[in-house]
Amino acid sequence: MDSTNTQKGQIMSRLYFNYGTMGSSKSAQALMCKFNYEHKGMKVMLVKPALDTRGDVDTPKVRSRIGLVADCLTIAPEQSFIDMFNDFKAKNGCDCVIVDEAQFCTTEQVNQLKELTRYVPVLCYGLLTDFKSKLFEGSKRLVELADSLREIKSICRCGRKSTINARFVNGKCVDDGPVVLIGGDESYENMCYWCWQEELKKNK
Repeated sequence: MDSTNTQKGQIMSRLYFNYGTMGSSKSAQALMCKFNYEHKGMKVMLVKPALDTRGDVDTPKVRSRIGLVADCLTIAPEQSFIDMFNDFKAKNGCDCVIVDEAQFCTTEQVNQLKELTRYVPVLCYGLLTDFKSKLFEGSKRLVELADSLREIKSICRCGRKSTINARFVNGKCVDDGPVVLIGGDESYENMCYWCWQEELKKNK
């Protein structure tokens, strides 16, 4: 558990942002991190934004493409991470907060996550940019506030590093539409910039 000393001699935890394109194992790494903490007997608050409902039936879950899965809490845009943390800690204790799909957090929620590092490490996993290659609101604030930024790399179909979350509608690559459109491999493909541009040109 990384921490830094403040000027007052207190131990402060850190805010981590681990980002990558779709299919780069972000959720798998979040779940492995959760396992590592729990294997040492620590309590983890695993959360995802309520916007992400993929695979949820009765209980919200964080799922990875390689089959790892765990129950989690969900947070709506109007809810507070601080209130959620206080409630969870009172009932279970809490040694770490892990947030999957952190790009869907609001600016204020990221501010709250930073505040929680007074007490525990906060590890966020998510996309950096949307299908237009623009920063998500939550990702932008994480880049501004995180103590540690780490890119989780993945490759494009051509073998180059992927940097774009290309969106496909009816088999065609698009660069317009709503920012949030929940989907999986049927709707998105991680690509390098150049393959993305080639796909867009096919439909122009």
